[in-house]
Amino acid sequence: MQALYHPPAQSTRQVHVFDMAAAPWQATANAGLWLKPVRHDNERGLYLGLVRFDAGTRSGLHQHQGVATSFVLDGGLTDCHGAIGLHEAGINLKGSTHDAIAYRPTLLVSRLEGPVTYPPESDISGVHAGSRHAAIRNPAPDVAPEVNVPVDAQLHDDTGVPGVRRQLIFDYARTGSEHRMAQLSVRPETAFSFVAGALTEFWVRGGLLAVNGRAVHADCFIVCEEGAEVEVRSPYGALLIGWADGRELGGGNLFGF
Repeated sequence: MQALYHPPAQSTRQVHVFDMAAAPWQATANAGLWLKPVRHDNERGLYLGLVRFDAGTRSGLHQHQGVATSFVLDGGLTDCHGAIGLHEAGINLKGSTHDAIAYRPTLLVSRLEGPVTYPPESDISGVHAGSRHAAIRNPAPDVAPEVNVPVDAQLHDDTGVPGVRRQLIFDYARTGSEHRMAQLSVRPETAFSFVAGALTEFWVRGGLLAVNGRAVHADCFIVCEEGAEVEVRSPYGALLIGWADGRELGGGNLFGF
């Protein structure tokens, strides 16, 4: 799978911008499942990018061995827990076991943070980085395989950065890591800067930005390597979905650490 970004062995402290409208869809082993990867690490099961299901397509039965997060841009998915719909985020924890089907064309923004296992007797769909065969058993059959979060309904919190408000989507603390996923609303005529304390990534849901002087619009990903200096300006406002693997350095607290 050809990715747009390949993390260096040592951080180069750079900020990268990827226009997904300019990237082609890549077919998987399962007809009807398509990827636009920004990052795709098959060895560690790491992925960032877009995922597309054609109507009637299944993911195949699988079990997550790390956290996976998805934001539904269009359509929706259904599994044994029920349905996840438009503008909801789905959080799959380690051990989540399910088979998801798209009854209508579906588009997701996805971040995968660990391998995925498929039963030995089944085919691997190709939708997950780090897919492999292994015997699986649902470790918690009474627990739903995902947590569905209506993103736009979450409470707004101040970030400490003037002009930026936060809606926390997922706090990874209970998973043993210090990561965060949040939606950030940037008011028009806002400017701020920070240093990425760890890998920090954004998908621009709407609006316009300038990041380190580069124009960034809706449906772009921004990858900030650890230690990167990031300057953001938004004369007309923007809405971002973001993931931070650690708190940024500098004033404010974008992700609520």
